[in-house]
Amino acid sequence: MSAEPQTRRPAGTAAVADSARMRVDAPAKVTGSAPYAYEQPVDHPAYLFPLVSTVARGTITGIDDADAAALPGVRLILTHRNAPRTRLRTDAPLIILQSPEVSYRGEFVGAVVADTAAIARQAAALIEVTYQEQPAELGFGPDHPAAFVPRRVNAFKHGAYERGEPDAGLRQGISIEAQYSTPMEFHSPIEPHTVTAIWHEASKLAPAEVRLTLYDANQGTGVHGAMLAPVLGLLPNQIEVISPYVGGSFGTKGWPHPHLVLVAMAAKLLPGRAVKYAMTRQQMFRTTGHRPASVQRIRATADETGRLIAVDHQSWAPTAKVKRYVDQTLSATRTLYAVPHLRTIHHAVEQDSAPGVFMRAPGEMTGMFALETALDELADRVGVDPIELRIRNEPDRDPETGKPFSTRNLVACLREGAELFGWSERAPVGTRRDGEWLVGMGVAAATFPSFSLVPSRAGIAFSGGRYRVELQASDIGTGAWTILPQIAADALGVPIDLVDAEIGRSGLPWAMPAGGSGGTYGWGDAIAAAARKFRRKYGDRPAQGDRVTAFGRLPRGARSYSRHAFGAHFAQVRVSDVTGEVRVEKMLGVFAGGRIVNPRTARSQLIGGMTMGISAALHEEGYLDERFGHVVNGDLAGYHIAAHADVVGLEAICLEEFDPWFGATGAKGIGELGIVGVPAAIGNAVHRATGVRLRDLPFTPDRLFTAWE
Repeated sequence: MSAEPQTRRPAGTAAVADSARMRVDAPAKVTGSAPYAYEQPVDHPAYLFPLVSTVARGTITGIDDADAAALPGVRLILTHRNAPRTRLRTDAPLIILQSPEVSYRGEFVGAVVADTAAIARQAAALIEVTYQEQPAELGFGPDHPAAFVPRRVNAFKHGAYERGEPDAGLRQGISIEAQYSTPMEFHSPIEPHTVTAIWHEASKLAPAEVRLTLYDANQGTGVHGAMLAPVLGLLPNQIEVISPYVGGSFGTKGWPHPHLVLVAMAAKLLPGRAVKYAMTRQQMFRTTGHRPASVQRIRATADETGRLIAVDHQSWAPTAKVKRYVDQTLSATRTLYAVPHLRTIHHAVEQDSAPGVFMRAPGEMTGMFALETALDELADRVGVDPIELRIRNEPDRDPETGKPFSTRNLVACLREGAELFGWSERAPVGTRRDGEWLVGMGVAAATFPSFSLVPSRAGIAFSGGRYRVELQASDIGTGAWTILPQIAADALGVPIDLVDAEIGRSGLPWAMPAGGSGGTYGWGDAIAAAARKFRRKYGDRPAQGDRVTAFGRLPRGARSYSRHAFGAHFAQVRVSDVTGEVRVEKMLGVFAGGRIVNPRTARSQLIGGMTMGISAALHEEGYLDERFGHVVNGDLAGYHIAAHADVVGLEAICLEEFDPWFGATGAKGIGELGIVGVPAAIGNAVHRATGVRLRDLPFTPDRLFTAWE
């Protein structure tokens, strides 16, 4: 029996994709009924606990596991002696348990699988692993003799870039020169890395049937399946990755990590039995990536009106020997302001440590801390208001590529924010006081580029009188479950109540991972293309089972434009001259992020990014012990993050903007825009309050008092 006829949304009515719709997954998450990777219902699961290296570099010489093997309930002890052989090398850190060699402290060297998580952990503690330790190379800095300039850094950016005559320009005008640093920072999502793996015994009659099912917390099932299958000796259609709900990520779940191979190996040796593993917080600090530390040096000159003449911005960062990863720290400096003479050079130092990985706004977050602090220093030196200095250096075109900007409303963000925040009431340096508290305001710009690498594909299906949008998108807390049906309803011209989403598993149309602030416009473009194709093929009266898929593609000519989102952060801080404590009293972010599909979820993302920025500015700092290769404060007792009391008076607003060159939705990316520039705005406010210039994150009392002295 055919479904009831459906009609398009009448022309002229409000767009579904502009409404502040409540998150459709909120009830399931609030009631605890949303099944995350570790909570997937499976029969009679076993539990894994890993063994990790206690040396930074060396060779395993012995493994005494007799006591562990004798413990009742232990089903498997997995080491390099019995681990399945890996096949193709898609990513170096995934090649584990293939030899006794150790590449960094915390590397997986084995695992115990038992009937309960408690037994597995107890058995792991009984295993004694001995090593022949070798000297480890750790540490980095501007004077490190092994520093080199990588040809490429993250996001396919050039390691070095120069225009004009920087040396000549640096000899002109009014100048500043300073060094800035950012520490190791660690993703701390509320859900740690978790996985449930089931290796199915293949039938001799059907050897190509699905052999491995992974319930995994990730940002994109397609990438994880594509990376893991070759390592495990599987064809793409022999691995099924399911990730319907993810409890936060910020980059750490965007790329497969070695624990997935470890659990898959264990499941292979226990075919038919599910193996579960949930990382402890301490383990999260070892093998799932981090934002690498950086040291940056900036020299800049400007004329007496504040117009920039030259900037030399260089960065030094560590990278692991096992896998090279260098953030694009200097990319924003190349494109944000009109600088005729510019030099930007990334330097890297290899070390025996766990590899870094992208963390919310990789590169832009660290680089913009240095750049926006330096601009504030230059504004003070020249005697120009910091907002006015930024406006005077607004470029007509992208200074790096020469392309016109698709849309660029940074100046509008600065001016709107200044009016709303009361910038005109900003007091001179060190003059505003409330008892022991010194009060000051600061500002910083924000920007994040478009990442349109590979187009996504989406499907539209009709069944039971309802439409279903299908793709491998993951909702990592950003609201994809909510906004993708909104985009589909808008494109199809039907009420939102008639559209469902199916996301978060392999087998659906391939989609880019939820990262690089590219989900909404990338997935949305594919959904819009599928909707157009669906209407062309089936009209307004589809039949049961009608279905299409389509690729989203950038508008023709889009690559002729420089495509970025922009914003401005305003912060007011209070600094105690008794304790040195810094408190963010209020903060405003004003953003130009294209069309806002759902104002409610967009504000949540921006406020979340600003909160992470406050956390980085005031608290977060990982300490790598360069003697032994471990993170000294590798848990949430020693690695401090912002608490509720740190986050007050935050507000985020978005300017009206539509950018057709990002895709059919007119949206840009905002997920990372909210964090970029936040630490600089806070640091600039601290300087206005106290006269002290802090150039090293985080702004802890000891650093403030040291600078005061």
